[in-house]
Amino acid sequence: MTADSGGPPLHGWRTFVTLWSTQSVSVLGSALAAFAFNIYLAQTVFPLASQKPQLALALSVTALAFTLTAMLGAPLAGVWADRHDRRKTMLGCDLISAAVSLAIGLLMLYLRPSFWPLIPLVAVTGLIGSFHISAFDTSYATLVSKAQLPRANGMMQTLQSLSGLASPAIAAAIVALPALAHSSGEATWLDLSWLNLSWLAELQSGVPLAFLIDAASFLFSAAVLMRLVIPSPSADIQQAQRRNLLADIGFGWRYILDRRPLLWLLLTFALANFVTWPLSVFETLMVKYQLAPDWQARGYTFATALALITTLGSVGGVLGGVFMSAWGGLQRRRVLGVLVPLIVMGLGQFLFGLSQHLYFSGAALLLFGLTSPILNAHSQAIWQGQVPTALQGRVFSVRRLIAQFTGPVSIALASVAAGALPVGWVVMGLSSVLIVFCAAQLFNPALRRVEDNTWLEQEAARRQQGRAAQVIVGLS
Repeated sequence: MTADSGGPPLHGWRTFVTLWSTQSVSVLGSALAAFAFNIYLAQTVFPLASQKPQLALALSVTALAFTLTAMLGAPLAGVWADRHDRRKTMLGCDLISAAVSLAIGLLMLYLRPSFWPLIPLVAVTGLIGSFHISAFDTSYATLVSKAQLPRANGMMQTLQSLSGLASPAIAAAIVALPALAHSSGEATWLDLSWLNLSWLAELQSGVPLAFLIDAASFLFSAAVLMRLVIPSPSADIQQAQRRNLLADIGFGWRYILDRRPLLWLLLTFALANFVTWPLSVFETLMVKYQLAPDWQARGYTFATALALITTLGSVGGVLGGVFMSAWGGLQRRRVLGVLVPLIVMGLGQFLFGLSQHLYFSGAALLLFGLTSPILNAHSQAIWQGQVPTALQGRVFSVRRLIAQFTGPVSIALASVAAGALPVGWVVMGLSSVLIVFCAAQLFNPALRRVEDNTWLEQEAARRQQGRAAQVIVGLS
């Protein structure tokens, strides 16, 4: 079946649910591996307290290797998704990802390398993930009707939140398996001698197991994907789109620039990412300094306090995703489903920066997490409704690049600011900018017409005609 065949397939929703549930296994596996990788760096590569600067560098380089390859590869991945069979693209990405995870796991198991030899493999993971996301995002938009898109997007947001909620505990348990195997023959409250875990006892760490599980999760997802029918652009459309590669990448930019309401929506998300991406840095600093008197008075450790507020943020994301999946979202004026939750998100971050108490901070992050699935699902529904499915790969990849490039910049700047100023001030200052900007966008006449497809296309046609007239004048 092709994406241009005139509507979703007969059993499109069932296919989407199958695709979503099976691909969620690989998402969870990747979250386990990412958490385990940080443990490997902290406990195996840089275990000493005196190695704190080296550990910080390793964590930063690892994050940048994944993020930058994913971001910079996004435009190319979008072109690929529009030119090739999307099911085969996802299948190939699952198999390559399985091979990379297997390689990392075996390297850790037998060679225990430093982090530098692993960085190229991490970079490959980010790049392949970009191709998978482009194919996946443009696939499920062709499987379900426009009315079902907000619900499908809510399910996607729930998946991300669930993986963030479950992966730390599961990964920690996997990492602890060798130590558990060592004690299985002793008199403990949990007798595991019948499991014959002697092979686990020979491991120094369970970190490689997380990567082997991740590889198995990708293979499982690929096996199910082989049996699914995923719509793609027809062969004729794919052939017609095989123009110059740079022209194809430029197409996505021009498409957005010609439709100013979409550009306003995109810039709103770019600002939101600038404000919110450093939150993981702020959480650690807030707990260590501003919230320390409260959690120390309660008898908590730093790790317990940080885990508490992080978990509450993930709980908020799960609740928001479940709510969005059950509700289905706004069917009209979906831009309100973006702007209003963004204002509430900014309020949650502001309260977090203001807080002096651990539980109040956790409640603020829960509010923050609750809004994220709602606003992301509505935004995705807007883009899926306004961009033809045959063009979504190129347009969505540029959309991700523009929206996310502010994130790494803000992390660097916010880290410097948080080192010179009280952390809470920085958090409140950034969130105030988001609240004011989004409140102003409620009155932006261009953004309010972002769902008027006829008006969007008329505006795009006028801009294209204006460019053509300028070219003719320049040639005359």
